[in-house]
Amino acid sequence: MERSLVRKEVMPFLMMFGSLILATIITDAILHLLGFTWIGRWLGIPGTILILLSFFYSMRKRKMISFGKPKTLLILHETLTWMGALMILVHAGVHIYSILPWLALIAMLINVISGMTGKYLLDRSRRHMSEKKATYLQQGLSEQELEKKLFWDATTFDVMKKWRVVHLPITLAFAVLGIAHILSIFLFWQWG
Repeated sequence: MERSLVRKEVMPFLMMFGSLILATIITDAILHLLGFTWIGRWLGIPGTILILLSFFYSMRKRKMISFGKPKTLLILHETLTWMGALMILVHAGVHIYSILPWLALIAMLINVISGMTGKYLLDRSRRHMSEKKATYLQQGLSEQELEKKLFWDATTFDVMKKWRVVHLPITLAFAVLGIAHILSIFLFWQWG
């Protein structure tokens, strides 16, 4: 693999996911050092709220809401999901006594990885197509020749845009497991 390709395409993904894991470790360590581990138990609530707020982007794309610019909502989606995932990861470090929270956590991580992968693959595909189109235009190809040359790239790009077909069921699995975890807390918590 070409060095610049790794730097442009693989490193941003690894940096984003690695920063999530590193921030989780640092936050958890700070809470332990300061004797505030009990805070971790409660971070699941704001983390869940942040992830729920990130769905404004999906709602806008599906025309369920009309406010907000899609690009702004996408950035908000990515940021809120990252911050929510961080809080939930710190929360998960506090109680590791049951399988359901672990399943929800694993589903969340797979969902985050799926979202990041789709983002970078779609950006890569879009950039690749733009570069090829610019090259062909510089060569003086006609519009018809350009369409022929870019047909498979455009088809690949269209397929890449449909990665959400995979991302949505993963999101639903995370939602079901997360809701099951929350309901089990309400049912089995020692309230008294």
